[in-house]
Formats: sequence, C-alpha cells, structure tokens
Amino acid sequence: MGRGFQTPLRRARGSGSAHEGTSHFLAQRVTAVFSILLAAFVMVLAVLLAGSDYETARAVAGNPFVAAGLLAAAATFVYHMMIGMQVIIEDYVHGALARPLLLAANVLFCGLVFILSALAIAKIAFGA
Repeated sequence: MGRGFQTPLRRARGSGSAHEGTSHFLAQRVTAVFSILLAAFVMVLAVLLAGSDYETARAVAGNPFVAAGLLAAAATFVYHMMIGMQVIIEDYVHGALARPLLLAANVLFCGLVFILSALAIAKIAFGA
C-alpha cells in the first residue's frame, strides 16, 4: 500500500490503530447483557430470601447452582467494571507515567475485588 493511503497522523507516528476498539466494544456489550441477566438473578434471590433467617439464607446460597450463579455474577460485574475503567483511563489520562500506572492499578483492584468476592461466596457455599 502506498503512502498516499495513510493518514497524516499515521505518517507522523509510524503506527496505526491498535485494533482493540472492536473487541472492547463487543466485550462491554456482551458483559452488559450478561450483567442485566445476572443482576436479575441476584435481585430475585434477594427478594426470595428477604425475611429469612441466617441459616436459611446460608443454605440457599450454599446450593452449588446458586453459588455458581453468584460467582458468575461477580466475575461478569468485575470484568465489565475493569473494561469500562480501562476505556476511561485510556481516553482521559495522557501522562506517560500516570496512564500505565492507573491501568495496572485498575487490573489489580479488579482482581482483588473478584478474589475477595469469590472467597466470600466459597466461604458461604462450603460452610467454612
């Protein structure tokens, strides 16, 4: 391809698209749809358990299918949050040092939130 088909920015930088925009767009939309479905699951569960005693709630949450649904909800919510924050950081943070530090902090924070969520669900499910 000749240089005539390149944008001025492409000629100036010597680089083009990172080719990540479409995958981020699709990932955000897919996780949004799953988040809606899983949020409905969590809300229905909360309504069904409203007024129940602790042991009943723990027994229901300890059901493997319910625990798997809660774990899927936590994973989906956290991943959606991570993608959204990544896009915000990439769009609005322009510092050469701040951007990679915030992107790394985003991944670490989201990973920590998911690990703590998974541990809490496991503790309930396995009765530890």
